Amino acid sequence: MLNLVTPEHFRPLLARTSVLYLPDGSALPIQIQQVTAAPKASVPGSPRTAFSVLLDSLEPTDFVDGLCRLPLAQTCLEQVFVSREPAMGRDNARGYFCIVFN
Repeated sequence: MLNLVTPEHFRPLLARTSVLYLPDGSALPIQIQQVTAAPKASVPGSPRTAFSVLLDSLEPTDFVDGLCRLPLAQTCLEQVFVSREPAMGRDNARGYFCIVFN
């Protein structure tokens, strides 16, 4: 299923409030901030270009990384790996996350 996900699944949700369901089942309000193509990271022969999705939490969280559930407009991603990025000058109370599809 994850191999069928494209950037177009995320674009309608840019800058809108969504929910990321963490491995423990809790719901974390998030915003999808950016969808970036990464053609050099694509698997050779793959019909899909690799891309990444950046998410910001809308409330404080201790979540670091793990397999999450993310409902999208057309589907619901199950068991998608979400990893935290350093705040690096941003609000330390919030979480900043990345999902990579290659």
